[in-house]
Amino acid sequence: MSLFAIVAGLCVALLHVYIMVLEMVLWTRPLGLKTFRNTLEKAQATRVLAANQGLYNGFLAAGLFWGALQARADVLGFFLGCVVVAGGYGAYSVNRRIFVVQALPALIALALLWLPR
Repeated sequence: MSLFAIVAGLCVALLHVYIMVLEMVLWTRPLGLKTFRNTLEKAQATRVLAANQGLYNGFLAAGLFWGALQARADVLGFFLGCVVVAGGYGAYSVNRRIFVVQALPALIALALLWLPR
């Protein structure tokens, strides 16, 4: 696995740690409200759902770190694929910008993973 693929995988992992923090900790705070274009009332009503979603983003980050830090192309590829599917579904069901923020970086990392050394 190339160093570029490892670094790209780590970047996607860090992105998912950030998303996890936004959803689990900052959901009802100004940064969370602005990021997700949410009202305080709606954020308070959906806080538990957001925390659950944040937990799943944490699991994605853990898998991405595992694959990248252990140089396991199979593991990294699996978790990047999960991110692409989640980002694609989010773009379809919530907002198209989710594709750019979440799925596109994972697709780039997958391309770097699949490129010959």
